[in-house]
Amino acid sequence: MASHKYTRKDIERLLGDAVGKTLGEVDSKGVFLRAEKNPKITGIAGDVIEQSVLGYPANSDGDPDLDVDGTLVELKTTGLRKKNGEIEAKEPMSITAVRIGAIQKEEEFEKSHFWLKCRNLLIVFYLYDSKDTVDALGYRDFPIMDYCFNEFSDEDKDTLRNDWTIVRDFLRELDTLPRPEAEYPRLSSELRDRLALIDTAPKYPHPPRFRLKRTFVTTLYRNSQKRKGKKDGSLDESIDSYAELDAKCRSVRMRFGGMSLSQIAVELGISIKLAKNNSEQVISRMIGGKAKKMSGIELFQKFGISCKTVVLTEKGGRTEDMKLFPLDLDEIQDAEVEFEDSSFFDYFWNHQLLAAVFQEPYDKCPYGEIVFRGFKRMAMPESFIDGEARQLFESIRSLILEDRLRDEIVYKKDGTPKINPNGTVSTAPNFPKSKDGNLFIRGGGTDSLDKPVVVNGVHMYRQSVWCKGVYIVNQLEGKEYC
Repeated sequence: MASHKYTRKDIERLLGDAVGKTLGEVDSKGVFLRAEKNPKITGIAGDVIEQSVLGYPANSDGDPDLDVDGTLVELKTTGLRKKNGEIEAKEPMSITAVRIGAIQKEEEFEKSHFWLKCRNLLIVFYLYDSKDTVDALGYRDFPIMDYCFNEFSDEDKDTLRNDWTIVRDFLRELDTLPRPEAEYPRLSSELRDRLALIDTAPKYPHPPRFRLKRTFVTTLYRNSQKRKGKKDGSLDESIDSYAELDAKCRSVRMRFGGMSLSQIAVELGISIKLAKNNSEQVISRMIGGKAKKMSGIELFQKFGISCKTVVLTEKGGRTEDMKLFPLDLDEIQDAEVEFEDSSFFDYFWNHQLLAAVFQEPYDKCPYGEIVFRGFKRMAMPESFIDGEARQLFESIRSLILEDRLRDEIVYKKDGTPKINPNGTVSTAPNFPKSKDGNLFIRGGGTDSLDKPVVVNGVHMYRQSVWCKGVYIVNQLEGKEYC
């Protein structure tokens, strides 16, 4: 059984942070050092994903690599290439050994080692970004493109079952011959035109393996993009750099600058009742996207950009604080995780803010009347990261590890307890609040009973990191519109 246990959230965080970076950039364990002495080493991309991204040692076990929320999952790292403007798989995907001698005794596909290994796949895709063959060290420059959890459709499963059965029955048939091992080399060639989705290679006497055909791997990749809404997440033009993104934002400002949110919605043919929680749909369309959420735009995921709406008051001040990202309390509680190695740090260090700036024409105007001013792009200052971000991280960790975390009554400005709509007294953990600094923690849930997170016996909402709106506005003031 797999010994490397994760939650799906763990996997999505770790791989999500790696997407868009090269294998060399994510190689925190020095896997490529081995390639300096042995340039012919194989499987180095998978070693990097295993050891540097997911953080477990090289695995030679025949069982699936991972236990994800109680489900056995096999990790596969596979290369893609660009050909004629399309992305396709570079090679077949090896699944497991044919295990001649054992497969003949397996009576059902459902219990086969092949199906155990490929029933639930976690596939990490990297781009083999070279027209020429490179040695192992050359893989350092290949970018990690995406990942997906793959479960085969009923139709594909039936085809895989049929293919596997053909191989099994062929080997059973050979076993009836006087010298079956002399006939095993026929396996790869003789079944070639009968197998739809898999093949077997290399040829016997080299140990043959079941492989998913390259064309099928290409289909798996493209289907994963469709499931993730990548088509809707694309923009109406190709953008390959920050300079091109800035130019796109300038063209949007030229077209929509000075118009109200309602006027822009009409211009774009969007018929919705405008409010804070759906304005992203309008902004997405403004820049040529189809996704309803800015986070659904592939470019922003790839570039590490968080697009946020910033609404200024009539006089140019801030109107509200900004939610940044969900707080990973599991990571905070792990004393072995240094600040610089945390996803908390990574958000501030590797993300940029693209602010869609609007302004109220008068105090407390309807949301649809806010006026678009343009886009500004910024990265958090290094001094801010090493100062306030680090301080917040360590303050939360100290509260938890020193057993000082408490559930406290929330008070209104007049000093009286805040009462929830259901009549209960509002409480919250004693994490740093907005009065304590520019960065603070705030929880959120559907109602006062929705407190699914428990830390040191304290029940709480799901917590997120927030930043004071006044700090964001002050940082943006010194920057020109894109």
